[in-house]
Amino acid sequence: MVCISPAEKSDIGFFKTRRTGQREGSGIILKQESMQTENLGEPLRQMRDYYDSGATRSYAFRRQQLLALRQAVLSSEQQISIALHSDLGKSPEEVYGTETGLLLAEISTALKHLRDWMHPVTVATNLVNLPSRSKIFRDPLGVVLIIAPWNYPFQLALIPLVGAIAAGNCAVVKPSELSPATSALMEKIISSIYAPQYVRVLTGEGAVLVPALMQSFRFDHVFYTGSIAVGKAVYKLAAPELVPVTLELGGKSPVVIEADANLAVAARRIALGKFLNCGQTCIAPDYLLVHETVKDRFLNMLQDTIRQFFGEDPAASYSYGKIINEKQFDRLLGYLSMGRVVFGGGYDRTRRYFAPTLIDQVALDSPLMTEEIFGPLLPVFGFSRTDEALDLIRRNPNPLAFYLFTASRQTEKQWIEALAFGGGCVNNTSWHFANDHLPFGGIAYSGTGAYHGKYTFDLFSHAKPVMKTPTWIDPSIRYPPFEGKLKWFRRLIK
Repeated sequence: MVCISPAEKSDIGFFKTRRTGQREGSGIILKQESMQTENLGEPLRQMRDYYDSGATRSYAFRRQQLLALRQAVLSSEQQISIALHSDLGKSPEEVYGTETGLLLAEISTALKHLRDWMHPVTVATNLVNLPSRSKIFRDPLGVVLIIAPWNYPFQLALIPLVGAIAAGNCAVVKPSELSPATSALMEKIISSIYAPQYVRVLTGEGAVLVPALMQSFRFDHVFYTGSIAVGKAVYKLAAPELVPVTLELGGKSPVVIEADANLAVAARRIALGKFLNCGQTCIAPDYLLVHETVKDRFLNMLQDTIRQFFGEDPAASYSYGKIINEKQFDRLLGYLSMGRVVFGGGYDRTRRYFAPTLIDQVALDSPLMTEEIFGPLLPVFGFSRTDEALDLIRRNPNPLAFYLFTASRQTEKQWIEALAFGGGCVNNTSWHFANDHLPFGGIAYSGTGAYHGKYTFDLFSHAKPVMKTPTWIDPSIRYPPFEGKLKWFRRLIK
């Protein structure tokens, strides 16, 4: 979800960044101007008061809010598709498969399991504390802030919100100004179903609005999806008040294709994972490492697959979108000179069209291999030995995702144990994100914390342990004087 070298300032965490391939999150990259906004403190204090009233705590209330969100999304499907087509050129099918459908599935999961998630869990009690009983209660955190990016602007804002609601919180959602149609629609939907003291969407320039929010109010948790550079800025904003932060970031997510892989299947699954949303996906394959014995054959298959998916002219394809804005387009255009284009390479700035592109002979120290690409360019490398491939991957450690294509369980085990990564797939790409039984998140530079399904509920709640001790027995061994009791302590405490 890499390789930015920000010249950090000593102020509240804002800095200029050089051109990067990363998401700009909610547009927080980044201003040095003084930040003048309307007074946000009072509306946020109203949210705190509402939370403190206990109104959000009951099962009935939480369930009602989830049902309201589901109905609002279902009623707005056409408008959602129109907004996402305007921002990113997505077809209705892609909108449902990667945005609306995932959100609806998340809501369904929460509704199905909410009562169990809320119920206190009885756990074991150790010998020294018997006959006490121990339980873990799940408390909401309070008022949380969700900062969303532009690449999947609907579901990456509202899937975290589902977990925040299910856990009993109030929430502020800050969508990206770089996807204005979707952000405006989201604000309209949320304001139509929720009181502003419960859930509100705040739109505006992230570089101004997010610092103003975090400096005027202590949130109980901040959930940020976007680039490493902006993630660092958000972390710095949170640090003075020790606000816990979840960071869903990015990285250089590699694909390894071993000699024994099913090449035809690999070509389809890699092409889908890479070129969906024009490559503007945090877990999209960022580069390929193909075993030399099958490299040429695989590249031919991959080119044929791209033609099957998007036709000879992807610019005219119903299934192929567009780059979010001219700034991102120009960044991608700069990459074309950093290697040899073996397929694709076409573009049209006026339509923000950039063709699916395969590129080789890329220098490992070029920006194409030190920055997250976040677009439809796919560098390809060959390898003969596993250690060669490992060395290349470790130049950009801790990717958000890792993908492996092989028929060998031993090879699978070797690769999974050798690399640290956020999550991934064997013989697939990207779709682990859609499995709400799996935690989704990064490691080190690709993020902190994980969510989806129950993991989102847990993220937005506090595990509150409580031990209840009966009074009908009160052994004197627990109390002073302790002289002569050491042997009993040794037996009980171990």
